[in-house]
Amino acid sequence: MTQTYLNLSPQQANVGWLPNTLLVDVREDYEYASGHLPKAVNLPLSRFAEEGRKLPKDRPILLVCASGGRSAQAAEYLLSLGFDPARVGNLEGGTFGWMMAGFEVEA
Repeated sequence: MTQTYLNLSPQQANVGWLPNTLLVDVREDYEYASGHLPKAVNLPLSRFAEEGRKLPKDRPILLVCASGGRSAQAAEYLLSLGFDPARVGNLEGGTFGWMMAGFEVEA
């Protein structure tokens, strides 16, 4: 059985993951600038193959995009690099889902 990353709802991410988690927004720069999760860093999927391997393996990483598709691709890539599946999360619904759940974004 293949290990997979965790799919987290906005509520699960907000309650159980955010305090010690590196938030990585994989949208393009202009999308990130229009509003992102608080404290998220921007690493567009277009640059993920070359820079994703530099992410820390010793803490949880929550990947975010607009709706959850690109961040799922980024999560799969991290697993292919040997990241612990229990420390790699994908935000279900992405930034849109986050806002629909009533959580704040910052610009």
